[in-house]
Amino acid sequence: MHKTEGNKTMALKVGIVGAGGIAHCHGRAAQEAPEAELTAICDVSEDALGRFGETFHVSRRYTDLERMLREEDLDILVICTWGNSHADISIRAARTGRVKAILCEKPISSTAAECAGMIEAAREHGVLLAEAFKFRHHPCHLKAKELIEAGEIGDIKLIRSTFTANVDPGYLRPDHNWRFNREKRGGAVYDLGCYCIHHARFITGSDPIRVHAHGHYGQRSRVPESVSAQFEFLDEITAQCVFSFRYYSSQEFEVYGTGGYMRMDMAWNNEDHPVALQIRKNDGEERTIRFAPVFQFTDQLRHLCDCLETGRPHRIPAENSLGNMRVIDAVHASIDSGQPVVLNPG
Repeated sequence: MHKTEGNKTMALKVGIVGAGGIAHCHGRAAQEAPEAELTAICDVSEDALGRFGETFHVSRRYTDLERMLREEDLDILVICTWGNSHADISIRAARTGRVKAILCEKPISSTAAECAGMIEAAREHGVLLAEAFKFRHHPCHLKAKELIEAGEIGDIKLIRSTFTANVDPGYLRPDHNWRFNREKRGGAVYDLGCYCIHHARFITGSDPIRVHAHGHYGQRSRVPESVSAQFEFLDEITAQCVFSFRYYSSQEFEVYGTGGYMRMDMAWNNEDHPVALQIRKNDGEERTIRFAPVFQFTDQLRHLCDCLETGRPHRIPAENSLGNMRVIDAVHASIDSGQPVVLNPG
């Protein structure tokens, strides 16, 4: 909740751990959100700290996380490190009792077991733990979910989504980027597929009961670079998703119902760009709902601040993130075994 000094309401203090590319998006969000103030940054690299600090005028810079948490009166910690360290940092931060909320970049962890440990530590110390799926805060996605729940296109039967990028093959190596580094939890499933998986679960409001995925591992990266996956839900609902570093760039979703269809392009990365939700119905009606540009990271941070201020539940409960990690685990298991994986419905 907001702190007060006399009659003045103070902004919630934000610290970021990890000063790489994605941290700059969270830094901008903290600058734009009136409810928040970016006060400290932590990274193992002095050079990265310097660049980030100069860009966002942050003078409180640390190479040691415990020291930052001990010396700074933070309300929110944003984790922007590689995926292999998310769980460790989150658990350590929660156990200090020095933060009220942790916003962790997607995917929240490397495995469902790690996520369960994060949830336990956050619960024990009264910390709000949230996964940073920025698209869940975009007005277009919120409207799509609202219309689906209102029966706009009938009963949902098929979801299709893509998150693909045409990466130069010469860059698909571990030393170039964490996304192509097995030890840092790179790979198309972690980096791209987590969006499609979360979106299918968001639209259906449930977890799949069966996962069947096929993937191609890079010879140098040793991570899945291209994956196609099918998810079967109860009530005869299917989701078909493709995520890849090797294909023509595409970020879209389609939802097919018994009474109509809806589609959105630029579904995941659309910062500062207008987007549209296209709807077609069996009776011939067609309409397009247009949305002005937003910076999704700012909406995401403002929602977290509102949750701390009002006590309202977060749009992405930590238990939902645990469900997402179970599906991600199943995708990897299916790729490696060549067989479907059966899950218990959540």
